[in-house]
Amino acid sequence: MWRRGSGGASESKRAHDAAQEREPPVDLGETYEFGVTEFTDHHSGERVAVGKVEGFVVFTEDVPSSVSEGDVVRATVTSFNRDETSADAIFEETA
Repeated sequence: MWRRGSGGASESKRAHDAAQEREPPVDLGETYEFGVTEFTDHHSGERVAVGKVEGFVVFTEDVPSSVSEGDVVRATVTSFNRDETSADAIFEETA
């Protein structure tokens, strides 16, 4: 029988709690460069690129269909979620 390694769930919980306690490493209105780790469907129904800046999740809208996972993009942060544990951004260009 396969078992998850010890501490997997508690390690994830610690990382989540730490993220909620720290200040976001990004600022509103600033542009950042990061790699696209995946795509998801936003609540608006649009394709949204997901990436991280210093481990902080950034959801980027208006990404051209030519952008793929692994591509590096530049995006400008437009807002934070309620708990400031992630941010929304608008695509600027491929890096």
